[in-house]
Amino acid sequence: MEKYLLDTCTFLWLISDSDNLPPRVREIFQEQNNQIYLSAASTTEIAIKCSLKKLELPSPVSEFVITQRQKHEIAFLPLEERASLQLSRLPRIHQDPFDRMLICQALIENLTILTPDEQIISYGIPTVW
Repeated sequence: MEKYLLDTCTFLWLISDSDNLPPRVREIFQEQNNQIYLSAASTTEIAIKCSLKKLELPSPVSEFVITQRQKHEIAFLPLEERASLQLSRLPRIHQDPFDRMLICQALIENLTILTPDEQIISYGIPTVW
């Protein structure tokens, strides 16, 4: 079983069946033996973007994210203390705090991030796109 962490944009594209998703990411998601996670960092980012009117969802964010995550059988990944403390050891390549948390979670939990973000890729952690 492989374990994957969704970048926030990947989650949003996945649940909307966007053409932005490459075939390889779709294959990973459809493979029944893979475990796919959505981070608390991503749910926080989505909630903030909705409150700032930078993201519009068809229903309240508190309902939409949970419903879509469950519908697509995506597990929730809480933000653990040891992942947040990893931030102090992380090089300052990427300035986005949400992406930095995803990187820390991937390092601590041994996850591969599904992301198109080249700054995340430059950390040398496992990514797929």
